[in-house]
Parts: sequence; C-alpha cells; structure tokens
Amino acid sequence: MIFTLINDLFTLDPSRCNGVSIYFDSCLYFCKQKMYNYKMEYYKGVCLASASPRRIALLKNILDDFTVFTPNVDESVRDTEPTLAVKTIAERKAGAVSFDGVVISADTVVYDGKILGKPKDETDALQILSSLNGKSHFVYTGVCIKTPYKKIVFCVETKVFFKNLSKDELIEYVKKYRPLDKAGAYGIQDGILVDKIEGSYDNVVGFPTKEVKEALIKLGVKVKE
Repeated sequence: MIFTLINDLFTLDPSRCNGVSIYFDSCLYFCKQKMYNYKMEYYKGVCLASASPRRIALLKNILDDFTVFTPNVDESVRDTEPTLAVKTIAERKAGAVSFDGVVISADTVVYDGKILGKPKDETDALQILSSLNGKSHFVYTGVCIKTPYKKIVFCVETKVFFKNLSKDELIEYVKKYRPLDKAGAYGIQDGILVDKIEGSYDNVVGFPTKEVKEALIKLGVKVKE
C-alpha cells in the first residue's frame, strides 16, 4: 500500500498546480484521501471482545454484523479507583484480540465504597446484595475501542437505587436468577431489585450503547440509524 501511495504522489501532475505551495497542498490532500480509503477497508470488520449475551444483544442494536471473541485475560487490578479499574481491564481485553479491524471491549463493576465484581458463589451473592439493599450505589463500565490507527477508552457512570427488600426476598432472587456472572450479583433487567436509576440503563446492563455508538461514528464505522 505504501509503494502504491508513493507512486501516486509522484505521478501527480505539477502542471495542474499554480505553485509549489499549491502542489504540496494537493499532495497532502491526496495522501489523506488515500489513507482514509485504506482505513475504511479495515473498518469493514468489527469484533466484540466479549461472550456476554447481554453485550452481544446490545451491540446488535448498533451494528448489523460483527464477530465475537472471548478474551482470556486476568481481570484483577491493583487500582481501587473504579473508573481506572474498568478502563484498565477493557484495554486488557481489547489487547488480547488480534484483529485487523475494530475491536470493542468492555468491563463493568458495581461500586459501593469499594469495587464489587462477580460473586464467588450464592453465599457471596447474598452478602453483596445485602450490602446494597435499600441504598444507592454506582455502576461503572469501561469501554475500549481499538482500531489499527487509534484507541478510544472511556468510562460511563450510572447511579442505581435499590429497593429495600427482606432477606427472604434476596435469597429467593439469588436462587431464581443465579446472578453469579454479573457484577454486583444482580441484573437490572430482572426487574426485581432496582427502584430507579440516574443515567444510562444499558450501562448497568454492561454496555453503554449510546456512548459506544457515538465513538464508532467518530471513527467512521457505519452504524444503524
């Protein structure tokens, strides 16, 4: 591609230009157009670095076609600041994917003075839910969108207010929905625990579609209307 680009630049007819500066401006414009077209060829493919059925379903609201890859990465972080933690893991997930196109990855945590990830078992799930019961907390999702040319990393915050439920109701929730694969041991889509939210609903599910769509548009990726 580089040799073709250089050849195109040298074959640009100087007689069409009125001066040296115009000639170089033309060369620069021509080069940018070549690089843009080359970039768009790569952007025909998108890969979601997640096997989460919830993230897959939400991305389908943005894109007609994409591939799915499950990255095997260490999701532990030393940083206790939630926005930095989720962005670090999201970048780690995207970095584990070898793909000549657009790679999208995300990581979600619940934060209640400390980071709450996925529960170890049902007992841990009940303990986490009891700590959140009747109070508010925050959900943070870090997103990394990587292309062969650049990387966009950002974090979205949503405030969540829990209902005040009895211990029996919490036990029943854990038994019925088995939220062991969810940060904070719950899914907002279950419609049982959450009273209200301030911010993005999709962010609590684990994939802030509005912000992801805006980032993809900036990168020149074709998205659904």
